[in-house]
Amino acid sequence: MLKQLLVAALALPSVALADDDNGFGLAGILSASNKQDLPPVTLSAGIPLADAPWVLKSGTYYEFEIQGDGSQELALVGPEFFRAIWIDEIVVEGLEIRPLGLDSIEFDEAGEMEIGFVAIKPGRYYMKVPGSTGETQRLEITIK
Repeated sequence: MLKQLLVAALALPSVALADDDNGFGLAGILSASNKQDLPPVTLSAGIPLADAPWVLKSGTYYEFEIQGDGSQELALVGPEFFRAIWIDEIVVEGLEIRPLGLDSIEFDEAGEMEIGFVAIKPGRYYMKVPGSTGETQRLEITIK
């Protein structure tokens, strides 16, 4: 019986370990070939959050930095956006955080954080400074 199982196993077609059908590699959608860097988001009193809206593709891995200059205690909210993505990690001063979800972030002083995520749910979203009404304090995001 063992001999028959071994012969059957050897007769199976070999599986390519280098790439899947989409060319992503062993890490799947987290592969470097599926990663894109987004422009940074700036948290600073009176400065626009970003230069232009983001247009993202569902299934693509993105990374962006949030840079706070400490000019004011500022937060960034976007609960609908954060629920439309899968957050891989948040990195703050070399510390990697792997949350189950996110509602908002806040900078009490100057610093940087990097967020890596996969865009999942198509739609129109935003991140903004809470309580602000100006267009420059809001980042429009579309996931296609």
